[in-house]
Amino acid sequence: MEDIITIIPIEEINILNPRVRNQVIAEGIKQNIWDVGLKRPITVTRRKEGKKYDLVCGQGRLEAFIAGGATEIPAIIRNVSAEDAHIMSLVENIARRNSNAIELLQSIKYLKEQGYEDNDIAKKTNLGKDYIRGILKLLEKGEEYLVNSVERGRIPLYQALIMATEGDTAVQRALAEAYESGALTGKKILAVQKIISRRKHYGKTMSVQQRTNTAISAEELIATYENGAKEKKQIISQSRYIKQILTYTSTVLRQLLNDVHFTNQLQVVGINEIPKHILDILER
Repeated sequence: MEDIITIIPIEEINILNPRVRNQVIAEGIKQNIWDVGLKRPITVTRRKEGKKYDLVCGQGRLEAFIAGGATEIPAIIRNVSAEDAHIMSLVENIARRNSNAIELLQSIKYLKEQGYEDNDIAKKTNLGKDYIRGILKLLEKGEEYLVNSVERGRIPLYQALIMATEGDTAVQRALAEAYESGALTGKKILAVQKIISRRKHYGKTMSVQQRTNTAISAEELIATYENGAKEKKQIISQSRYIKQILTYTSTVLRQLLNDVHFTNQLQVVGINEIPKHILDILER
């Protein structure tokens, strides 16, 4: 059945899930509607009390009509419950990818509280399953300071999701503080987490890991990163040195094997074959 478009009074519309819109985006919507007209009607549902309709989606279009002095607007009326209308509005906002971090966190948390599974939320919002799980993990297990930093706009949501993969809340907080101060960038935070994870796995002594139940400062994490970077440089330097030795050794060995006197001497002492792993090196 096709949707029926109805002209309804703007004054009878209640904005169910109001959002503070970016002013540049809002002006763009208004200008587009004034230039080419309304391409898609808004969606509403009927109310039992007060105003006649709840807005499900189309806040920007509605605000553009209001700014233009219109008193009526084309709309599609859905016959759904108030609860379903609210959920539809949340899903619409998320699916359009124009929600800010706070809206996204709150909306996904609300859908989860209503009993929706991770896969259902992902399908409804057209967001990846792993992304949804990451947000839910941040809300459920994330350090409070980390969540608050996202809500205040101090840390991007994607960066908070990376930090939340660290199970230790003290480390989460320290990572957040280091990011806010500008001491650690995104790539460096990933590097710190890899260092911490590697040392946890192999049991290497590290001051950060010896104090998992106490406060960990951002400075300690920065030191961890710097030490890790230093160790990496040392490993690279050692590997280059070893490679030089192997290159020199294989060159000398090739020359010796091409020397008849040397190969005859090997046969005299009973060496008639070259070990396979040495041949492999020489053939590289």
